[in-house]
Amino acid sequence: MTKPVRIELQTRFDVSLHTGFDFITDPANWPRYWPGLIRIEPNSRWHEPGDQARLVLRLLGRPVELEMTLRQFAPYRLVEYTSVQRGLPDAHHERHFEDADSELGYRIVVSYEPRPGWRRTFDRVVVRRAIERAMRETIANLERCFSER
Repeated sequence: MTKPVRIELQTRFDVSLHTGFDFITDPANWPRYWPGLIRIEPNSRWHEPGDQARLVLRLLGRPVELEMTLRQFAPYRLVEYTSVQRGLPDAHHERHFEDADSELGYRIVVSYEPRPGWRRTFDRVVVRRAIERAMRETIANLERCFSER
């Protein structure tokens, strides 16, 4: 059994917990901050556990359909979902929200199990770097969105 990869990034935004949570979790806003988002497929839902959203993203230089299943939606605290995408390992995602001295404390967590064989190294190095880059871009894009408010 190989050790899972867990990647975390934490920051604060100069917006309230409620403003930040409502903005980040609203699919209508995803194109404004989600790196590489090409489109959200019709019939995607994202309101309660069990809902699914299908997105097309540019990952590692190519369009990839990402199917997300919402696992937990605790308003103003936590959003958890899983994702499946062809050619990449399945992943578990967490978005943590907290009031941090009247600002939004925000933490992104992505974890996944590297695939066996030659793909293990690819998943541990290339996929990890791509996820880290996407996390940093997400934070930068959100910072820009919140500064425009």
